[in-house]
Amino acid sequence: MTMKKEIQTLLAPGPVGPYSQGIQVGNRVYVAGQGPLNPETGTVPETIEEQTRQVLTNIQNILTAAGATMDHVVKVTAHLSDLKYFDAYNSVYEQFFSRPYPVRTTVGSQLDNILVEIDVIAEI
Repeated sequence: MTMKKEIQTLLAPGPVGPYSQGIQVGNRVYVAGQGPLNPETGTVPETIEEQTRQVLTNIQNILTAAGATMDHVVKVTAHLSDLKYFDAYNSVYEQFFSRPYPVRTTVGSQLDNILVEIDVIAEI
């Protein structure tokens, strides 16, 4: 059986339930869905652009704790509270990734008081 290694960092919000920020299994890193909470201030930005930037920064920090970068990301799943935010979200998203871009699924979801949540899978 392949061993799971928990990934933790204070540079991203801690779990609010029975789950890990990230798990590494072999060369693969799974990052739990991240919301836009700033772990230093405990605040959530207002706009979709600011929230997307904070979410991706949280993900980046968890990946760094695992010894990975955004370039290692192969799969992204993003939830938007309303698909009307897609273009604004996408304009920030593309600042965090380079070609070849990871595969991605973006869906409209009912989110509680936030505009975006994203989880990723990375291969180191």
